[in-house]
Amino acid sequence: MTRRLPILFVLGAMLLASCGGGAKKQLAVAFSQANNAEPYRAMQNAFMSKLFAQYPDVKLAIADAQQDNSRQVAQVETFIRQKPDLLIVAPNERAALTAVMGQAVDAKIPVICLERDILQPNYTSYVHSDNLAIGRLAGQFIVDQLTKKYGKPKGKVVAMRGLLGVEGEINRDRGAREVFDKYPEIRIVAEPVADWIQAKAKDRMTEVLRTEARIDAVYGHNDPMAIGAYLAARELGRDKEMIFVGVDGLGGPAGGIRKVMDGILAATFVYPLCVDKTVEIADKILHQPGFKPEKEYLLESAMVTPENAARMYEKFTVPGMN
Repeated sequence: MTRRLPILFVLGAMLLASCGGGAKKQLAVAFSQANNAEPYRAMQNAFMSKLFAQYPDVKLAIADAQQDNSRQVAQVETFIRQKPDLLIVAPNERAALTAVMGQAVDAKIPVICLERDILQPNYTSYVHSDNLAIGRLAGQFIVDQLTKKYGKPKGKVVAMRGLLGVEGEINRDRGAREVFDKYPEIRIVAEPVADWIQAKAKDRMTEVLRTEARIDAVYGHNDPMAIGAYLAARELGRDKEMIFVGVDGLGGPAGGIRKVMDGILAATFVYPLCVDKTVEIADKILHQPGFKPEKEYLLESAMVTPENAARMYEKFTVPGMN
């Protein structure tokens, strides 16, 4: 509560100020972020703040749900009572946020669902990439690498899973399994859950390494978990026996693309921040009366390997954000 209330109070003050006469109306945008702990989400916050700062009549308030469904629901309920001009939600989990986002729509608040879906289309627009396709690409990359290693598709894979029940985790996992299931000699030997967090992945991978004598590949459902698995394997002197594959593909010195360049990750798959498209849509909703966005915007992903990592680093590094 102590971390949430000041942010929501600021939004309330902004909305009260916007009611005054004379000056141009101040527009309030509320963003409910699933958590601020993941580098991907911290980058979303920073990039969104930077882009909205270009609009002097728009004020952005960001609330951190800290991977807590009840906290995020309460934050969105508070935002609804304050009636912002636009609500953006990156749901922590799809089921938990479905009803409250429907309440926002019923309150005539435009709602953008950012990068994670919910069970019902309770939003004005949904901006995302294709996690199922990313999972398939990651699975095929691992199959190709194992085939190079053994002369045929075989090997033991650890699937380092994100927060269960989240669309990204479900489809990144499902897509890869669709590929692995074609090859009976490729087996997932462990699937620890690390909730997207690098430190948790390191701990979970340490446990796996103590029980599995040989591992050929680690598929992290995001880059921090793949990196955490690498750190665990390196501590035990086993990092050279396996490859590490992630998803997110952030630019900047701490992002997954740099880890590919440094030889830590064999590959990563870019899941766009989706923020630039979101702010583009938000601008039109806020400043063009009658504008009706598409229900869904699907953004392209990209595979990053050592061969193209330098070029992808330049493409996906946000200037001034790293």
